[in-house]
Amino acid sequence: MGRGGKDDAGRHRVSLAVRVALGDLVAIAVAVIAAQLLPLGLPSYLFDDAPTALVPDPMQTFTSLGLILAWQVVLTVSRSRDKKLAGAGPEEYALVLKATMWLFGLGTIAAFAFQVTHVRAYILIALPVGLLLLVANRWLWRRWLVRRRADGQFMLRAVVIGNARSSQRIISEIARQPAAGYQAVGVAVPGAASNSHEFDGLPVLGDVSKVVGWMRQLGANTLIIGVSDQVSAQVIRGFSWELEPGREHLVMVPGLTDVAGPRIRLRPVAGLHLMHVETPTFVGTQQALKRLFDILGSSVLIVVSSPVLLVVALLIRVTSPGPALFAQVRVGHQGMPFRMLKFRSMVADAEDQLPGLLDEQRDAGNEVLFKLKHDPRVTPVGHIIRRYSIDELPQLFNVFVGNMSLVGPRPPLPREVATYEDHVHRKFLVRPGITGLWQVSGRSSLTWEESVRLDLSYVENWSFMGDVIILWRTLKTILSKTGAY
Repeated sequence: MGRGGKDDAGRHRVSLAVRVALGDLVAIAVAVIAAQLLPLGLPSYLFDDAPTALVPDPMQTFTSLGLILAWQVVLTVSRSRDKKLAGAGPEEYALVLKATMWLFGLGTIAAFAFQVTHVRAYILIALPVGLLLLVANRWLWRRWLVRRRADGQFMLRAVVIGNARSSQRIISEIARQPAAGYQAVGVAVPGAASNSHEFDGLPVLGDVSKVVGWMRQLGANTLIIGVSDQVSAQVIRGFSWELEPGREHLVMVPGLTDVAGPRIRLRPVAGLHLMHVETPTFVGTQQALKRLFDILGSSVLIVVSSPVLLVVALLIRVTSPGPALFAQVRVGHQGMPFRMLKFRSMVADAEDQLPGLLDEQRDAGNEVLFKLKHDPRVTPVGHIIRRYSIDELPQLFNVFVGNMSLVGPRPPLPREVATYEDHVHRKFLVRPGITGLWQVSGRSSLTWEESVRLDLSYVENWSFMGDVIILWRTLKTILSKTGAY
């Protein structure tokens, strides 16, 4: 594939941006028109100066048109439709929210300053309805894009540069997350012979200094640079000069892994670009907010799920001998043991049968965490409640009393902790969670190393919005039943 492939990819991405913009326009227009028409004929104490006749005010119509135009402009200026944000990550939604709140904040101030009427209707109707429709529009187009990318469309074809370990991790992550829009088509490992063998199924390219030429021969439009002692700052600068602006892209993967963006600050000092990495904190207002969210969230979920709790408990008792609940000792916050509650999904003497199963073939990757894909100890009801994670619901009581959190690292067994390396003990700086990064990124299908990395990444980069995103991803993971057994 030559330049035509890159041009096609670029046209696809522009086309998607146009489609998203048109969807935004429809969403904004519906919200603003609703704010203008719904208050007609309603009492004035509900909306300031609401007309009694079902005839739109010409001045308000002019205001509505201005708001539609301004809303579209701020979404564009804020780069919320940037092609680099399409498909994955929360940044696109965050920019939509930020741009909208800035617009309405400044608009409200201006309206009061110039004594413009009918402001209340726009704030009470257009703002929430518009945000809801805008997010829905982005979500629908994102689902469409993810399906196309799963078929190999709308992808950035990438060549990866880095040492063997760095390149392998980049390639595996790209393959695991096709929604991000990258497809590795070649790899350049400094010191490796050109075309002498394949690396993770990809051709190994030749001289790193000529990688841009190799990239164009493969029809690639993106150069991803990982960690390598032989790729200096001068070489990287040379790549940036060689790449065609707007069509070819340079992506850097820093050696500082598993550190989230909000903790990183770039500060220019005397010609140097210094990277400041904030150290994580585990006390203070944010943690108090997390605990409050846990209390309120678990309380609501216990009340809402109480009929399910009762029905499942009854089914377990009726279909197999033994108690409905299973309490197991786990290691939690600050390394303190606690009794974690679950619905019993196995036979009553499951723990006694465990020694005889330790030599069974485990699922790949569970060297420390014992998991069998077809565990003979699981009851028929247990298979169902495990498949949909219903067996975890009693842990809401652990959250309410403070042993656990709604979101956090996985609570390990004491025998697992005995095998931990020293750095893994950092996961005990926060409360374990019912769900977390580990659970929404593959669950039982992950290797032990990947599970540990995700748990530690959560601990180091915790944020309230991150918890909300994980809870949303948990719902999708449960419905997809991926990695659950």
